[in-house]
Amino acid sequence: MKKSLLSLLTFISILSANAQVAVDTTGIMGDSYNKWSIELSVGQGKGVRPYKDGYFSSNPEKFFGRLQANSFGIAGRYMISPTFGVKADLNYEEFNNESGSGSLDFKMVQYRFGFQGVVNAIRLFNLQESAGRFGLLLHGGLQLSRMTSKTKNTLGNNQNYNVTEYNGGLVVGFSPLFRITDNIAIFGDFSVANNYRQHFNWDGSYSDNLNNLSGQMVVTSLGISYSFGSEKIHGDWAIIQDKKDKEMKELNSRIGEIETLMNDSDKDGVPDYLDVENNSIAGVAVDTKGRMVDKNTNGIPDELEKYVDSSITNNNNTVLSKGMIEQLINDGYIAVYFDKAVSMPNPSSSDNIGFILNYLRNNPNASVEISGYADEVGNSAKNEKLAAARAENVKAILIKAGISPSRLTAKGAGIDSSVDKNSEYAKRLVRKVVFKLNN
Repeated sequence: MKKSLLSLLTFISILSANAQVAVDTTGIMGDSYNKWSIELSVGQGKGVRPYKDGYFSSNPEKFFGRLQANSFGIAGRYMISPTFGVKADLNYEEFNNESGSGSLDFKMVQYRFGFQGVVNAIRLFNLQESAGRFGLLLHGGLQLSRMTSKTKNTLGNNQNYNVTEYNGGLVVGFSPLFRITDNIAIFGDFSVANNYRQHFNWDGSYSDNLNNLSGQMVVTSLGISYSFGSEKIHGDWAIIQDKKDKEMKELNSRIGEIETLMNDSDKDGVPDYLDVENNSIAGVAVDTKGRMVDKNTNGIPDELEKYVDSSITNNNNTVLSKGMIEQLINDGYIAVYFDKAVSMPNPSSSDNIGFILNYLRNNPNASVEISGYADEVGNSAKNEKLAAARAENVKAILIKAGISPSRLTAKGAGIDSSVDKNSEYAKRLVRKVVFKLNN
C-alpha cells in the first residue's frame, strides 16, 4: 500500500514538472464546458467509533498517528450546471491497529459506494478570476457499505471472523483542487461518513446497544481528476458566460452595428446605409438616397453648374474678357478652400469649383494644373500628404463632373508659410487649392 501511495505521488510530480502553461481562461467560452470528470484517490481512512475495550486505531502518543495508505477510491462526476453536479464513487478501505499503539490486533475490510451532490464553491461565490488555478468542491450524500471482519477469533473473544454486514448512512466532505494542465488537476479530500445501521465495532466485534447502531469514520486522501469533453479546459475552471451577460453583449453588438450604419462618411446628411453615392461633394445638394441632385440629367450635379461665364460683369457692368477670366484663375483669385486637417473642400468652395468646371467645358482644348497647399501647423510630413490629397480630391470632383482626366494634373505644392501661423483667419487662406491653365 505504501508503494501504491508513493507511485501516485511520483506520477503527480511528473505531471506537474512537465505541465505546460494552461490556456487563458479569461475569455468567454459561451455555454459549453466539460461536464464529465473521473477521479482517482488514495489516502488514509480511520474508524472513529465504536470500538470494543482494548481496541483503537491510532497511537495516542502521536499527534496524528501513523500515516497509512489504506483507502483507495475511484469516482465519476457529472456537472449538471457549471456550479452543481453529482458523483458516484466506489472505495475500498482496510482498517487495522497501528503497531506499537497498544491496541489489540484487528482488521476490518470495507467496500463503500456513495452517491453525492457536488457544489463548485469557487463558482458559487463567483471567485473564479481571483482563485486562478485553485478550486474547491463541496460534496455530500448517501453511502452504502459492505463490512467484513478479518479479525481472528480467539478463545473467549468472538470477532466475527469472515462475517459480513451491510450498512448505510451519510457522507460529507470538501476537496481543494489545483489545476496542473488543461484537463488534469490534483486534489485533496477530507470526508466524514456516518453509518446508521452499523452493528459491528471497527475491530469486528458487535457493538454495545448503547451505540444505537451508529458508526463513524474519516478519510483523508490525495487524488487526481481528469476532465474530458469537447473543450480544452477542465470543466471546473471554464469561464461560463452568464445568460444575461451574453444577451447584453449581443445587444451592445447590435447597437454598435446600428451606430456604424448611421455613420455619414461624406457629411451629406444621409446615413451610409442609405447612401447610394457615398462620396458626394461637401455642400452639394443630395436627394434622400445621398445622390447629388442633377435635375437636367446631364451627369453634372446642378450646383457644380453654377459658374461665372462671359456674362460675368465687373462693378461697372462691363463684360470680363476671356483673358481676364484666365488671369483671375492663374493668379489664384479662383481658389478652393478647406477646413483644418480636412482633405475635402468646404461647402463655400462649390461655386469656385463650378467656375473652373464651366471654363473647361467651354474651352475643350484647355487643361489645368491643380496645386494643393496646407498651413504650417503640425507635422510637416503629414501636411505635405494633406496638400497632395486636397489637389487629388478636387481633380476627382472635376472628373466626376465630366472632365477628362487627361486634361487635369494634380500635385501637392506643400506648405504655405507666408502667413502668421498664430492667426486662425490667416491660416484659412492658405488651406487651399489653386489652378494654373494650360491652353
